[in-house]
Amino acid sequence: MTSSCKPQMICADSVIAPLRHLAFRRIWFASVLANLGALIRSVGAAWAMTQMTSSADKVALVQTALMLPVMLISMPAGAIADMYDRRIVSLVSVGIALAGATALATLAWLGQITPNLLLALCFVVGSGMALMDSAWQSSVREQVPLEALPAAVALNSISYNIARSVGPAIGGIVVATAGAVAAFALNAMLYFPLIGALFLWKRVSEPSRLPPESLSRAIVSGVRYIINSPSIKIVLVRSMATGIIGGGFIALMPLVARDVLHGGAQTYGMMLSAFGLGAVIGALNITEVRKRMSGEAATRACALSMGGAITAVALSGEPVLTAVALFLAGVVWMITWALFNIGVQLAAPRWVAGRSLAAYQAAGSGGIAIGSWALGYLADVTGVQTTLLISAGLMLASPVLGLWLRMPGISSREQDAEMLADPEVRLELSGRSGPLVVEIEYRVARDNARAFHNVMQDVQLYRQRNGAYGWSIARDIADPELWTERYHCPTWLDYLRQRNRSTQSERALDRQAEAFHIGPESVRVRRMLERPFGSVRRNDDEPDRAAKDVVCMVKG
Repeated sequence: MTSSCKPQMICADSVIAPLRHLAFRRIWFASVLANLGALIRSVGAAWAMTQMTSSADKVALVQTALMLPVMLISMPAGAIADMYDRRIVSLVSVGIALAGATALATLAWLGQITPNLLLALCFVVGSGMALMDSAWQSSVREQVPLEALPAAVALNSISYNIARSVGPAIGGIVVATAGAVAAFALNAMLYFPLIGALFLWKRVSEPSRLPPESLSRAIVSGVRYIINSPSIKIVLVRSMATGIIGGGFIALMPLVARDVLHGGAQTYGMMLSAFGLGAVIGALNITEVRKRMSGEAATRACALSMGGAITAVALSGEPVLTAVALFLAGVVWMITWALFNIGVQLAAPRWVAGRSLAAYQAAGSGGIAIGSWALGYLADVTGVQTTLLISAGLMLASPVLGLWLRMPGISSREQDAEMLADPEVRLELSGRSGPLVVEIEYRVARDNARAFHNVMQDVQLYRQRNGAYGWSIARDIADPELWTERYHCPTWLDYLRQRNRSTQSERALDRQAEAFHIGPESVRVRRMLERPFGSVRRNDDEPDRAAKDVVCMVKG
């Protein structure tokens, strides 16, 4: 009977479903090559630094220079990805990385590279890829249909882990046979397939009726959305906590290989490959995990499994047993982070997807950075095995966070609602006119007062995350059935953006609130300019009438 199933159904349930879509397939395969080149470059950069200096700090700073941009520019990168054409942003980002890699290869070939110059160029390459990552991750939903989005997220994770499974080994061979210059040159060349795939992507743009926000305002809007989005906040907190508790685990692997397993660089490479292979298997099975378990149950199971795997690594002295434990750790580690990524992607509407993903990347990277530093410091004091056991204990206890911060049960992405027509006004306004005050009057039966107030708490969150501030709900003491919702927007243009950012579920909240309204007339909406005379034009023939028309009555 299996062969009679509809191809569409098979495709939707398969982790390889997104590869049926040409644009995604091209970009995905090209990204595997780009990630492979990045890992080869990392090996070359670390080896080049060891040849130029004996300072351990300088060698460690190579990895810092490559990862620091993720923390520093994630939110601006996400804002840029939301403001402009994500295809163009991706092309520019890869161009920055290519320029840095080309300069690195050229200067190394000429023998002009220095430790500080190496770090600076690694930072340039890392910045380009950090900017690229936000644009690429947020554009996945434009390359595949909604039902294939979770599988596409999993495949993106597989992309890096396929490269991580073989990249360090290839990098070691390239550096050993042809030197660091060859590693840098290969890194540069492997960006060209990605540039070609992005160039061939025929992105269908959806032009907005409104001009884009400034970069600073876009960052503020993204932060405001996240603060007022409970589901995204939970994912960010859980991802940072997971990064802090378990992020330093891989950072200690060189010490595990040397001090626990009494091996060398080859042993270390085998251990990393085992973890990377496990991560690939975990990503391949994320769709099945999501079908069988809720987000909270899966996250809890992964944390317990990760704690057991870390314990095995700490207590094992046998490379084979350690490799098996690392394989399991890679499986559950990848599933955990894929669940976090999917949670953010499904919870964030299109207009703020890049910024939400950037915040997730910053939270995860920040947690891993803090955890790596903390576990490294602890290992100096207590030893590697004791430190790993402490990390394992914290990981086993981490599911307790679910009692207060339960992973959101999101089964489908927030759907963007249709654009609303601009309200009719009689006062001449510019986009910068403001602040704007909005008052909405509801008449609610006394018996429904508590239920109405509860709904309005959800309305408050969605208004604030879409751009409103100073929100309040008041009840008339002389007419207890009369309720007034009030909020502000900085300018007229900000108000137009705010009212058109609503998703379908948020519009449903509006309808739910309006369903409490009683009386012959509709809900009454007032839109008022707080600084009327500063915005009235000089050629207004009737200033008194203009002042009167500042209050615009519009049926909601």
